[in-house]
Amino acid sequence: MVTAQNKIIELKNVTLHFPDADDPVLKSICLDIHDNEFVTLLGPSGCGKTTTLRIIAGFTEPDSGEVLLDGKPIKDVPPYKRPINTVFQKYALFPHLDVFENVAFGLRISKVPEKEINERVKEMLHVVGLDGFLSRKIDSLSGGQQQRVAIARALVNRPRVLLLDEPLGALDLRLRKDMQVELKRIQQAMGITFIYVTHDQEEALTMSDTVVVMDKGAIQQIGTPEDIYNEPRNAFVADFIGESNILDGIMRADRRVEFFGRVFDCVDGGFDPDEPVDVVIRPEDVDIVGRGEGQLYGTVTGVTFKGVHYDIIAEFKGFKWLIQTTDYQPVGARIGIRINPDEIHIMKRSAYSGMFGDYSSYSDEFEEETEPDWDGTAAAGESGNEE
Repeated sequence: MVTAQNKIIELKNVTLHFPDADDPVLKSICLDIHDNEFVTLLGPSGCGKTTTLRIIAGFTEPDSGEVLLDGKPIKDVPPYKRPINTVFQKYALFPHLDVFENVAFGLRISKVPEKEINERVKEMLHVVGLDGFLSRKIDSLSGGQQQRVAIARALVNRPRVLLLDEPLGALDLRLRKDMQVELKRIQQAMGITFIYVTHDQEEALTMSDTVVVMDKGAIQQIGTPEDIYNEPRNAFVADFIGESNILDGIMRADRRVEFFGRVFDCVDGGFDPDEPVDVVIRPEDVDIVGRGEGQLYGTVTGVTFKGVHYDIIAEFKGFKWLIQTTDYQPVGARIGIRINPDEIHIMKRSAYSGMFGDYSSYSDEFEEETEPDWDGTAAAGESGNEE
């Protein structure tokens, strides 16, 4: 959790164009970042997250807008004079120097006294868990250990903000998960602001106090990991953060939404009567039930075992849902589902509406069913709903 609320970095209407690009790289970015906060810029390649990081660092100058540090513009402050350091995916360590000298490099450039260098380097290596590695050569270290050296080198100068540009990208899955926890521990131990760039939503949810979801040069949503996951603002956020079934719906009244020709109770309000909306239902929130208990009925078209659960693809009225459950259902099974009102999330329609949420690609194309119903009668119409 963020323990201090004073702003340290402010971006105000930051815009940037590249000469060879038709669209802006950044579109009026506004963002406040606080002391001792772990902020993650999250989005697909080309969304503008690394460019935003470079503008904060001073490596790139925006076309318009302001970058403030402690409320003061820093446009004319060169990168080396900003209390900000950066760790890149390629750590750029010096292979001819040992661990101690790699970490001490910036302090020697600044002509810090030798005694203080010795104390600060050892302190930083302790923080990153590399006690006893002072004399090790860089090429003898694992990828995770090299990353810790790069972080120690960036932190030893005591910056107020540390920028991290996809630093875990070169690590294997297990080490990456371990380092997610380790980075959060280091940030809390140092009590400084981390601004982290990634396209990996699991990293963002695991480490962050605040997640900034970006796409096409614009911020789509800012919030805690819980807010971003549970209350996505549009279909892009819902699809990018986790997996979602995203349906076309109509808000008939407060807390009453219609989709698939049936009205469901929900917990959202504040929409116009009969306003078209996007309906988001997470795969883990769908309950498979027996005949007579379901709000909708469909047919299983694909099953994938995921270790702790099954990913089940089921077709309901031509739309394929993803359902995550521990209850195995074979391909071809007729199933009913129930969704609790608080698991139905309603979003305003946006430019992303209709682009996500149908899991047809998970299984072979499904043809119109003519198989008998569970009780031997024709199934026509039941694949969508049953009043």
